[in-house]
Amino acid sequence: MSLPIEGYGFIGNMVTSALVGADGSIDWLCLPHFDSGACFASLLGTPANGRWLVTPQGEVTATSRRYRGETMVLETRFETAEGAVTLIDFMPLDISTARSQVVRLVRGERGRVAMRTELSLRFDYGNIVPWVRRQAYGIRAVAGPDSVQLRTPVKLVGRDFVTHGEFTVAAGETVPFLLSYAPSNLGPPKDEDCQGLLEQTEGWWRKWAARCTYKGEWRDGVLRSLMVLKALSFRPTGGIVAAPTTSLPEQIGGVRNWDYRFCWIRDATFTLYALLTAGYRREARAWREWLLRAVAGNPEGLQIMYSLGGARRLSEVELDWLEGYEGSKPVRVGNAAYRQFQLDIFGELMDALHVSRKYDLKAYDEAWTLQKALIGYLEKTWRQPDEGIWEVRGPRQHFTHSKMMAWVAVDRAIKAVEQFGQSGPVEDWKRLRDEIHADVCQHGFDAKRNSFVQYYGGQTLDAALLLMPQVGFLPPEDPRVQGTIAAIEKTLVVDGLVMRYDTAETPDGLPAGEGSFLACSFWLVDALALSGRYDDAVALFERLLALRNDLGLLAEEYHPKLKRQLGNFPQAFSHVALINTANNLTSLHKGPAKQRADR
Repeated sequence: MSLPIEGYGFIGNMVTSALVGADGSIDWLCLPHFDSGACFASLLGTPANGRWLVTPQGEVTATSRRYRGETMVLETRFETAEGAVTLIDFMPLDISTARSQVVRLVRGERGRVAMRTELSLRFDYGNIVPWVRRQAYGIRAVAGPDSVQLRTPVKLVGRDFVTHGEFTVAAGETVPFLLSYAPSNLGPPKDEDCQGLLEQTEGWWRKWAARCTYKGEWRDGVLRSLMVLKALSFRPTGGIVAAPTTSLPEQIGGVRNWDYRFCWIRDATFTLYALLTAGYRREARAWREWLLRAVAGNPEGLQIMYSLGGARRLSEVELDWLEGYEGSKPVRVGNAAYRQFQLDIFGELMDALHVSRKYDLKAYDEAWTLQKALIGYLEKTWRQPDEGIWEVRGPRQHFTHSKMMAWVAVDRAIKAVEQFGQSGPVEDWKRLRDEIHADVCQHGFDAKRNSFVQYYGGQTLDAALLLMPQVGFLPPEDPRVQGTIAAIEKTLVVDGLVMRYDTAETPDGLPAGEGSFLACSFWLVDALALSGRYDDAVALFERLLALRNDLGLLAEEYHPKLKRQLGNFPQAFSHVALINTANNLTSLHKGPAKQRADR
C-alpha cells in the first residue's frame, strides 16, 4: 500500500519530477517529461509497477525530513539502533531536456548502518519490463525508445526482475547513486560527479530563492510555494503543469481520479499574480507567452487546458493494469475535459492579460487582436450553458460563476481601451458588460437564500462565487456578497474548511463525495479579509498553513474527518492560492482593501 499522499516529498528539474516517500522509496517518476509514461508507478499500484527504494536493512526507530534550506534538495534522516544516515535526493537542472537525472546520496551520520536498495524499472506506467544488462558502472535498462542507467559503487544483483543491492555506510562516508534517462538511440549518458551536481543544484535554487520580493509574515510558506511552482514549470515552453501526478483520488476508493499533468487556462491570472507580486517577472512573462501561443487561432477552438507544449488533443484512456491509489479506480491518462465548453476561461484569459499590462509585461501587438476576437466570439456565446469551473461531467447549466467571468472578460477589454490606450468599440462593450451584469444579478441571485447560487434556477451553492468581490463584479460590502459569504459559511464549510459545492446535490455525473477544496478555503480567507473580518481571515489562513505536510506541500483537497490530503500532489492551484492569500493579507494589513479588478 502506498503512503498517505502527504507522506511524499517532491523533487524536480523543470522538465519532470519525482515523488519520494518518507520510507525512502521513489514511487512516481515520469520520463523524460511530466506528461510522459511513468517508469516508477507504484504510487498507483504496487512495487511491481515500478519503484526505487533506498532504506536501512534493520528497523528504523525514527525518521525526519526537510528541504536543505531554500532549495528543492530533499533530505530524509533515518535513525536505527546501529546509527543514523541521511538520504539526499535531488534532480540536477543544467541538462538537456531529452535527458533527466535523479541523484541519491546516502551519507553516514552516526555509527555504521546496513542499507539496501531495490530498483524496479517499469516503463509505460508499470506495464513494460525493460531489458536490463549489468555494466561496469552498474546497470542499463532499455525498452523501445527509453533507456535508464544506474551508476553506483554498490554491487547490484538481479532477482525476479528487480535489481538489489546491499551496502554499509559509516559516519562521514557517502555512497552515491546516479540514475540517468536518455532516449535509447542516443546511448548512455556520461558519468557525473554527484557531489558537484549537489553543489550546483543547491546554488541554483538558493540564487533563485533570493529573487523573492515578498517580505511579509508568511515568507517561508510563500517561498516554498513559489519554489513548487518553479519546479512545476516546463522549462522548454514556460508552461506550468497543474500537478505532476495523475489519478490521486479526490475520494479514497472513488472514481474522481483525473490526470492533472497539463496546463489550465483557468490558472492563468492566479499564477501571474503570484509570480509578479513576488518579483518573478521572467517566469511570469514565460507563462504569459505560453498562454498566447497556446490559445492562438480561432476563438471557437479555445480550450480550457493544453499540453505542456500547447498541444490540444488530450485523449483520455484508462490503465486497467493499475489498481489505483488505495483501490481508487480507474487510473486515467489524458483528460477528456479538454473538450468541454467553459465560459469562465474567457474571463480568466482576459484578466491574465490585464494583469500583464498592469505590471508592464510587454505583449505582442497580435495579443490585442486576439483579445478582440475573443470578445466578439463571447458576445455571441455568453448566453449558452456550459460545464463550468468544476468541469462537471453532467448536463450543462447556466453556471453563475461562468456568467460572472464572462462579465470579467468584457470589463478587462474595456479597461484595456480606457487605461492602456488600446482601440475597440468600447461603448458597445459597456452595453454588453451591463447586460451580463444585470443577467447575473437577476437569474443568479436567490432572494430567499439571500445568496448567489451555483446555476440559474438552482438552489445549490458554489464556493467559486467567493471570488465575486476579488474580480470586481460587486464590492465586498454589497449585501448580496455578504449574504453569499454567510450562506457558504453555513452550508459548504465543514470543520472550518470549504467544499467547492455539494456533490450530493449538484448533477455532476459522478457519485457524491470528496474532500474540502483547499483553493476555495483560501478564497474564503480573501473574502473575509475584504469584508473587514481580518482576524477571522488570519485564523483560517493559519489553519490552512497547518494542513501542509512537514515539507510545506499541499495537494488539491483535504478530508477534515480522515485528516488526510487528497487529490493530485503537489497541486499548483493550492500553492498559488496560498501565495496570493498571503500577499492579500499582508497588503490589507498595511493599507486599505483593494479589489483585484483595480490592482
